[in-house]
Amino acid sequence: MSDNSGKTLDYRYWGSQDEKKVRALYDSIKADSVVHVQGKVSVYNNKLQLTTNEPFIIEPLKEDEYDKADFIKPARKDIDDMYSELNSAIDDVKNQDIKKLLENIFNEPAMEAKFKTHPGAIEIHHNWIGGLLEHTLEVLKYSMLSLKLFTGLDKDLLIAGALLHDIGKLDELEVTSRIKGSDSGQLVGHIVLSTIFVSNEMDKIGFKKELKNKLLHIIVSHHGKTEYGSPKQPMFPEAVVVYYADEMSSKIAEITEFIKDSIEDTEDNFMYHRRKQHNIYLK
Repeated sequence: MSDNSGKTLDYRYWGSQDEKKVRALYDSIKADSVVHVQGKVSVYNNKLQLTTNEPFIIEPLKEDEYDKADFIKPARKDIDDMYSELNSAIDDVKNQDIKKLLENIFNEPAMEAKFKTHPGAIEIHHNWIGGLLEHTLEVLKYSMLSLKLFTGLDKDLLIAGALLHDIGKLDELEVTSRIKGSDSGQLVGHIVLSTIFVSNEMDKIGFKKELKNKLLHIIVSHHGKTEYGSPKQPMFPEAVVVYYADEMSSKIAEITEFIKDSIEDTEDNFMYHRRKQHNIYLK
């Protein structure tokens, strides 16, 4: 069993002498089920364990009987404040086609509601309520910093690329009692989903072909290499900026969360990171 802390608790139900009743209860609990239970907490192998037997309650809940926020990590920052930052960036856009594109997407009520609360990933980074919005703003801010260092960059293109690069994650990820990949996410992936969605939205406005291709290129190249899921590598400065901005946001969030979680589990100075395959310094 797990909640939004990410920690798990072993759960044991020994059942009664009525085999049919035990089987019916067992069959009613599926993967990702939310269950209301009562039981006795004990320590087994130095870990807490919850044991339930009659007459304690074991009751699977329907989706409208629980709050998803109890099972997904909570937002790290104020959601409305972050969305105001996003809208302020849109207000700064001078190109009217790009401005209209962003307004059409992010001012649509259903899109706004979903984008405000959606996680940024299943596990690796920003896997909490509002994580996609937080990650998107980080990519935007890193991209805006590049304008202070390099001349000739297209600010409007950077804003659009940063805000739209992961828009397909709204379809790639499903949120129930946990974050998981959707069928579209498994079969198509967020880069392609983002490209299709943004392309269709640009066609409604009548984008010039060159501008359309440049914005789509930023989206398809933002993972940098084909082995990381991008069909194209970044071919012009704004695409390079968004790629590295995405890398900065995701990598720093990943290691920060790893350190935060690891400190709770060890007093050592180092912890091995399986995905990165090297030690991380915790102090």
